[in-house]
Amino acid sequence: MYRPHPLDERLAATLPAGSLYTVGGRVRDELRADIEGGEAPAKDSDYVVTGVPIDELRSRLQPLGKVDLVGAAFAVVKLTVDGETVDVALPRREKSTGHGHKDFEVQSGPEIPIEDDLARRDFRMNMIARALPGGALLDPYHGEADIRARRIDILAPQTFEEDPLRMLRAAQFAARFGYEPTPQTVDAMRAAAPLVKTVSPERIHDELMKLFERAPKPSIGFRLLQETGVLQHFWPELLEGVGVEQNEWHAYDVWRHNLETMDATPPGDGILRVAALLHDVGKPRTKEDGHFYRHEIVGAEMAEEMLSRLRFSNDDVATVEHLVRHHMYNQDPELSDAAVRRFVRRIGLQHLQRQFAVRAADIVGSGMPKRDDSNERFEARVWAEVERKPAFSVTDLAVDGADVMSAMVQRGLAAPGFRGDRRVGDALQWLFEQVTERPERNERETLYALLDEYFAGVP
Repeated sequence: MYRPHPLDERLAATLPAGSLYTVGGRVRDELRADIEGGEAPAKDSDYVVTGVPIDELRSRLQPLGKVDLVGAAFAVVKLTVDGETVDVALPRREKSTGHGHKDFEVQSGPEIPIEDDLARRDFRMNMIARALPGGALLDPYHGEADIRARRIDILAPQTFEEDPLRMLRAAQFAARFGYEPTPQTVDAMRAAAPLVKTVSPERIHDELMKLFERAPKPSIGFRLLQETGVLQHFWPELLEGVGVEQNEWHAYDVWRHNLETMDATPPGDGILRVAALLHDVGKPRTKEDGHFYRHEIVGAEMAEEMLSRLRFSNDDVATVEHLVRHHMYNQDPELSDAAVRRFVRRIGLQHLQRQFAVRAADIVGSGMPKRDDSNERFEARVWAEVERKPAFSVTDLAVDGADVMSAMVQRGLAAPGFRGDRRVGDALQWLFEQVTERPERNERETLYALLDEYFAGVP
C-alpha cells in the first residue's frame, strides 16, 4: 500500500505530470510491510525525475526550499524543505570500467528511461519505483515477486564485480529481513569474493554497523560471508575459531559460540554486539592443553587492531577492547562490599550495563543449560551498591587536588604558590582507597584528618 510522504504531492504539483518517481528502500519496505505485516519503517525518500533537464529541475524545485547540486556528473539535487533533506535525481545508467563503486562510466539525463535507472541498482527487490502522485507501482524486474518469496536475487552476474560492497549488503539484508540469497547470488558472491579488498574500510564499517544494529540475528549475515569466502578477505581473524573445540561447558566451537553470543544480545546497540562477537576471539591463539589462558587479554589486543583497521572510532575501539578484556570477571555474589566497589571501579560505571549484557549473552551462547543464578545475584549486589552512590573514582572524593596542595603548603611540605606534582595524585589515590574500604569517610573533615595521617607516614 502506498504511504504518501509529505513532499510527494508538493513535488508532483511542481513537476510535469508523469515525470516523478519515488525509488529505493522506501518502496521496498512499504511492500514488505504489506506482504509480511507490520509497519514500514520511517525512511528518507529518494526521487527520480524523468524528462526534465537539470537546470529546469533546479528552477522548479527552488520555490520549495533550499536546492544544492551535489553531483554535477550524476545530476543529483539535494532539496531541503522544513529541515528535511531528500535526493531528487535525474535517471542514470552505468557501465562498469573496473572493480569498485567508483569505476563506472555514468550517463545521466532526462531522456534515460526510469527502467534503466532501476536496473543499475543492487538487487531486484530494490529495483522498484512508484509513480507519483498516485503511487502506481513500476516493477520491471519483478522485485515484488522476490519480496513475496523472501529471496535476494541479482539481475546480472557481474553485480558484485561492479560494486563489491554489495556482497556485504546482501549479508545484512539476509540477516535483517530473513531472506534467502538465490543460488545465482551466492555463486556471484563466491566469484567476486576477493574483490571486497578493494572496498574502503569506511564503507565496510558502515555496512557492518547496519548488520550489527538492525538484524535480529546478525549471524545469518556472517555465515553467508563465511560460506561465500568473502569474510576471509576482510576479517580473517573471526574464522580462526572455526573447528576450535572448547570444554564441556560449551556445546559449540569458538566460531559458532561467538556468533551465538552476538545473536543473544538485543538489536540496537551495535557496539555491544561487536563486543559479544569478539569476546572470545583470542581463544584460538591461546589454546593449550584444552585451556585458553589469558585469551581475554589477547582478544582485547586483537579487537583493538581489527576495529582500528575497519575504521571504528577511537571511542568505539576503546569500549570494545575494554569489554573484551574484562569479560572474564568473577561474579561471586558473596564478595565484600569493598570488593564490589573495586569491581565497579575497574569496569567503570559507564561500562557496567554492557559488561553484564556480554556475560548474559555469553551464557546463552554456550549452548548449554544455565548452571545457577550467581550472575543475577552478583549483578543485583552491584546495582544495589551503585544506588548507595559511594565514591567510585577520585573525582567523587569530597576533596580535590587543590585541597591537597593547600594542605601540603600548610604542613610545610611545599612552598607557597605550589602548583602540584605526583605527590598530589598519590595522596588522592590513598584517600580513595580509604573511602573504598569505608564509604562513610568521604567527608571533608574526615579526609583532612586522613591527610594528616598520610603525610605523617610519607618519608
